[in-house]
Amino acid sequence: MKLLQKLPLLALFAMLTFSCSTDSMDEKADLLVENLVVPPTKTIETETLELINNHRLSLGLNPLGDLKIVKSVAFSHTDYMVDKEEISHDNFYTRSNYLKANAGAKKVSENVAYGYSSAASVVKAWLKSDGHRATIEGDFTNFNISAEKSAEGKWYYTNIFIKK
Repeated sequence: MKLLQKLPLLALFAMLTFSCSTDSMDEKADLLVENLVVPPTKTIETETLELINNHRLSLGLNPLGDLKIVKSVAFSHTDYMVDKEEISHDNFYTRSNYLKANAGAKKVSENVAYGYSSAASVVKAWLKSDGHRATIEGDFTNFNISAEKSAEGKWYYTNIFIKK
């Protein structure tokens, strides 16, 4: 019972001890960006981003800029899917919250895919799907993609879109 009475005091002490300023938060975000795992860009990734931007331009929409931090987050999820041998949106809210906190994103969405062997085939499949097409044609400013091959030679894709 004595511990429960001291718990609020302990919580207050912890908050005061570990408080940080906006400057230290900016420094932490900078360190996170500097320490990101950003693998070299593959041809299939470049082609996919170009096809998506060409589609957006054909509709009179703005082209999207790529960001390394978005690629890093996409890579972590693609690597996760390859390890699990399963396509998913697992932990999407963690990725979204990370990009909101560290990339200035106000809005985040993603498309995932599996098994397509070319940029043209994955983009074509996404455009045939109402939900995926809505993301591609959505109100975003930046994006990036990670495409990774499994040991069995199957491609996994995570394409993340953000609006700053």
